[in-house]
Amino acid sequence: MARSITKENLFVPALNKAEAKGDTTTRVAQSILDVEVAAREAKTARLRAARLAMEAAQEPEPVTKPKARKKPAAKK
Repeated sequence: MARSITKENLFVPALNKAEAKGDTTTRVAQSILDVEVAAREAKTARLRAARLAMEAAQEPEPVTKPKARKKPAAKK
């Protein structure tokens, strides 16, 4: 029992009206952002899976060597 009980450590101080409104706004904004992040990550995963399936279905393109360039004629 290292701490004694006082009203400061037993009860959380009440927020004033502006702080309560700010906290509410922050919580709502954070929840909106969390929903948007989850939707974006789901869409990214869906598109990645579709791209990988499409790439697996396509046959690989043959690798061609680049054509050799002609050397410029020597100047006289």
